[in-house]
Amino acid sequence: MMKKMNIPTSKTSLVLFLCQIISALDVPLDSKLLEELSQPPTITQQSPKDYIVDPRENIVIQCEAKGKPPPSFSWTRNGTHFDIDKDSQVTMKPNSGTLVINIMNGGKAEAYEGVYQCTARNERGAAVSNNIMIRPSRSPLWTKEKLEPNHVREGDSLVLHCRPPVGLPPPIIFWMDNAFQRLPQSERVSQGLNGDLYFSNVQPEDTREDYICYARFNHTQTIQQKQPISVKVYSTKPVTERQPVLLTPTGSTSTKVELRGNVLLLECIAAGLPTPVIRWIKEGGELPANRTFFENFKKTLKIIDVSEADSGNYKCIARNTLGSVYHVISVTVKAAPYWITAPRNLVLSPGEDGTLICRANGNPKPSISWLANGVPIAIAPEDPSRKVDGDTIIFSHVQERSSAVYQCNASNEYGYLLANAFVNVLAEPPRILTPANKLYQVIADSPALLDCAYFGSPKPEIEWFKGVKGSILRGNEYVFHDNGTLEIPVAQKNSAGTYTCVARNELGKIQNEVHLEIKDPTMIIKQPEYKVIQRYGHASFECIIKHDSTLLPTVTWLKDNEELPDDERFLVGKDNLTIMNVTDKDDGTYTCVVNTTLDSVSASAVLTVVAAPPTPAIIYARPNPPFDLELTGQLERSITLSWIPGDENNSPITNFIIEYEDALHEPGVWHYQTEVPGTQTTVKLKLSPYVNYSFRVIAVNKIGRSQPSEPSDQYLTKSASPDENPANVQGIGSEPDNLVITWEPLKGFQSNGPGLQYKVSWRQKDVDDEWTSVIVANVSKYIVSGTPTFVPYEIKVQALNDLGYAPEPSEVIGHSGEDLPMVAPGNVQVHVINSTLAKVHWDPVPLKTVRGHLQGYKVYYWKVQSLSRRSRRHVEKKILTFRGNKTFGMLPGLEPYSSYKLNVRVVNGKGEGPASPDKVFNTPEGVPSSPSFLKITNPTLDSLTLEWGSPTHPNGVLTSYTLKFQPINNTHELGPLVEIRIPANESSLILKNLNYSTRYKFYFNAQTSVGSGSQITEEAVTIMDEAGILRPAVGAGKVQPLYPRIRNVTTAAAETYANISWEYEGPDHANFYVEYGVAGSKEDWKKEIVNGSRSFFVLKGLTPGTAYKVRVGAEGLSGFRSSEDVFETGPAMASRQVDIATQGWFIGLMCAVALLILILLIVCFIRRNKGGKYPVKEKEDAHADPEIQPMKEDDGTFGEYRSLESDAEDHKPLKKGSRTPSDRTVKKEDSDDSLVDYGEGVNGQFNEDGSFIGQYSGKKEKEPAEGNESSEAPSPVNAMNSFV
Repeated sequence: MMKKMNIPTSKTSLVLFLCQIISALDVPLDSKLLEELSQPPTITQQSPKDYIVDPRENIVIQCEAKGKPPPSFSWTRNGTHFDIDKDSQVTMKPNSGTLVINIMNGGKAEAYEGVYQCTARNERGAAVSNNIMIRPSRSPLWTKEKLEPNHVREGDSLVLHCRPPVGLPPPIIFWMDNAFQRLPQSERVSQGLNGDLYFSNVQPEDTREDYICYARFNHTQTIQQKQPISVKVYSTKPVTERQPVLLTPTGSTSTKVELRGNVLLLECIAAGLPTPVIRWIKEGGELPANRTFFENFKKTLKIIDVSEADSGNYKCIARNTLGSVYHVISVTVKAAPYWITAPRNLVLSPGEDGTLICRANGNPKPSISWLANGVPIAIAPEDPSRKVDGDTIIFSHVQERSSAVYQCNASNEYGYLLANAFVNVLAEPPRILTPANKLYQVIADSPALLDCAYFGSPKPEIEWFKGVKGSILRGNEYVFHDNGTLEIPVAQKNSAGTYTCVARNELGKIQNEVHLEIKDPTMIIKQPEYKVIQRYGHASFECIIKHDSTLLPTVTWLKDNEELPDDERFLVGKDNLTIMNVTDKDDGTYTCVVNTTLDSVSASAVLTVVAAPPTPAIIYARPNPPFDLELTGQLERSITLSWIPGDENNSPITNFIIEYEDALHEPGVWHYQTEVPGTQTTVKLKLSPYVNYSFRVIAVNKIGRSQPSEPSDQYLTKSASPDENPANVQGIGSEPDNLVITWEPLKGFQSNGPGLQYKVSWRQKDVDDEWTSVIVANVSKYIVSGTPTFVPYEIKVQALNDLGYAPEPSEVIGHSGEDLPMVAPGNVQVHVINSTLAKVHWDPVPLKTVRGHLQGYKVYYWKVQSLSRRSRRHVEKKILTFRGNKTFGMLPGLEPYSSYKLNVRVVNGKGEGPASPDKVFNTPEGVPSSPSFLKITNPTLDSLTLEWGSPTHPNGVLTSYTLKFQPINNTHELGPLVEIRIPANESSLILKNLNYSTRYKFYFNAQTSVGSGSQITEEAVTIMDEAGILRPAVGAGKVQPLYPRIRNVTTAAAETYANISWEYEGPDHANFYVEYGVAGSKEDWKKEIVNGSRSFFVLKGLTPGTAYKVRVGAEGLSGFRSSEDVFETGPAMASRQVDIATQGWFIGLMCAVALLILILLIVCFIRRNKGGKYPVKEKEDAHADPEIQPMKEDDGTFGEYRSLESDAEDHKPLKKGSRTPSDRTVKKEDSDDSLVDYGEGVNGQFNEDGSFIGQYSGKKEKEPAEGNESSEAPSPVNAMNSFV
């Protein structure tokens, strides 16, 4: 009985079919085979259905297709044939269907507005594109209108209408002033979805003459401006508070229709004083978690990726202290058609059956229609093998003439889907793709897998034979895989031999031979044994092996599963490991690992080091230096050196090191010459010509080296021609048209004489017969210019001096300079292996186009978007380099359920070549991460409320959640486990019928279609029975939020104060506090309590020009705080003017003057009473009053007051738009934060986000006040406003 093991293959297309079979065997795809197979056309690229074009640029309508033979292209416009040959403005790209309409040379975009469709056709069928609607963008001007000033009472509501011109696409609306600064918006003042500016209640500071609405048309990159609108607010005291009234939408109910997958935007803007707060709810349900966002100060409800489940009634409630008002919006979600099962390409053999299935859904239900080669199937040529059954086409007993491209159209009133799917009927004889005579080697008693990758149509049958005349293989000892592989589960010695694979179908037969060799297993016949060694002793481990004679084993020793220490005490022999002078650090496990190309075995033993018995102390030291050096036997190329050793110092001398000095070329530098054993005191030394030698000797024992001996006498050798040529000769071009020849120059003693030079020779390999030579000196490089790009050269460099040439040098091969590769790799294919791994294939580029040393290929790949969130992100490209002429590689670390792009480039020594076209591929779904949090609240006697957040990484489409829970008793034993399945769109659950005063443990995870993700656990307790003695403490059984946090702490600093704001996630009604201090200081933090649960606070009394650190905390959260933020206050402004009437020195002076006057009056009075007459000055010189009035105190706003920079400013008239009273004086209660006045001396700057920060100076004139006898000196002010 033959065993069958099913390995799945896909028949949706021939290429995918081949890729699945071959990639399973890891054999390269046969590109020659693919080039020979016919295939109907397939549309690979096309323009979007609704294509809005810039009327100033050429129109490019894309249509790309592939097929075998290559398809031809034609177009229709508005349902009729579009003859591009008759329109000189229209061209079609070569080998492509893409149209280019020349607008920049006189064409009019409006003339080409319409619906276009492309058809790609070859002998196997015709594929069609979507209907592409071409519309030029429009940005009309604003209609002229006369705008009357708006006079509004303080506290009333106001709507400033924008009414932008209708453009294509619609413009983006924003409000700015005449200085192009965005107008600040808040809960009180905000822009609606229609572009109007809404004031819930107006305040005096809203008075201005430059409310300007702008419309930005992105397609044409133009901005249109509406005429400025003037608003004047007049005050009536007291200001009447008003309960909320909706400004938009009007009435109590309205309706809204949105399409599935779009973004749902609902808006409620209310008038009232105090400013109303908006709240949103969904009647009879919850707002969808993770898809719901609040914008425009919660006036706009935003739900992304809406589905039919989001239909329902949404209520907005506007509330202030006087009351509330609400509005109900009935939302209906419709759906344009979307695929349930899109038709897929079908590859069949003659006589086979198959089906094309086209299933789509929508609201309303879409209708399905079929076309064949672009023609409605009802009027298409008849095919007896074809039968249409609604959304399915059934094919029976197909023939080669049945090949065609079918189009499925699913449409309803909201759109349509069009898909091409071909039926390709192929008749191909069998082909075996596994190389002939492939050799397989396995270890005895191991499985053997013999490949037979094949292709044919009809699918061939595979049979295996052993030997030349063997019978067909059958029986339980073999496993036959569907991809042709023969498996021998337990290979024995008698399994060796030649195996023949035969593939046959009705069109032919082919066979292939492979060979199997069975090897003996590797064994360790004597293993290392446990050792206990005294410190400073020797340890030896044996490892004797037996192996197959045809395999070459390698033996590696490990210590504690790591490489042996780099220590000369460890001696590795053929069959053993010896450790000399063991120390305590040598304790550990030693492993012998034996590897061959087919198997691996290992064995281990433990070494324990113990203390050695005490021994008398012996003093060991380095030897004393040798002395009495003598030179004898002087010859031209040799000399004899002898010496007397110094004292050994209790450690025998192991060797002597002889060094020399060349006083002629490198005086003072000693070089290593040779070394001899410690028993030898004479050595014959080889000498070089033209060197003035001195020698010295160093003795060595186990303790170390001695000091060098005294130098010997000098000996000068005679000159001679060089004995050797420069080493490391290379030829590498630095530019595409040169060859740089380099070498290592000879050292001084290698020159053998004076006048050292180099003869550099070169010739182009296999082209030049004669050498070109040049002689240079004192250099190690020569550049040959004007060479061809990257061609081989024969190079040699010969040394010479005044006495002659060195021997003839050897030749080396170099190359002239490289240039960047010319072509990109072709036929890039991606096979997705799993959700995090893909394999990429490409065709190698011709070596001639590399123009340099081929170093490898680089694969650039990056994530385009997540298929679950449909949100793009910052593109972070990753690069993998594959060395050499490799044509495939693995892409690891991919994110599941995501769309990726990649391209491939060839690399040489110069750099990278051009990139291949971007290849798009998608990764399948994976299991999700754990839910982001699990909160358990509202404990009662028998119920708990669970709330959770969806996984941070869903890795696919969530199908459901699984909740498991069980009780825990006082001894922490677990009770029975209960499991609940929860729909994926739920975010909370109330568990009822629980036991009172019981602790439960919960396990919670999410699922996709692939499987379950990791779980999150939590515990909670139901409260005690009301009849019990003890009552639960406040908050007992509640579970704190999993991640209460304070984040995004931001600061806006001025000179002496800073505005701190933050975002908070956690329990409601948290009490916040702000801590701050000087950055870098070790002083304790200063703490300020925030009133209420506001998310902002103003720090006052700061020092100008100082860096501060700040953090925000919440009471009752176990000391939870945000991360620290650092900010710096602004530099000190001009010194503030002060009222001298309030200064102590001035008051003291005035008191002293008054006392003197009183004394004078008393003296005068006494003397007058005595009868004397003295002239009295009737008029005292009036002392000048202080001109400068007290400064306005900081009121906690973003405004700041300081003195004017010069007296000249006092006499400048106020500019138009500055807010001063009619008497032209500036009073304390007047606002001075006008944005219109841009006078001299105004300091302006831009914030990081582009908003403008300006300082505006108020002006004054010295004029008498109307209706008052005394004039009041105006106070100089300087205000600063920030707009973010």
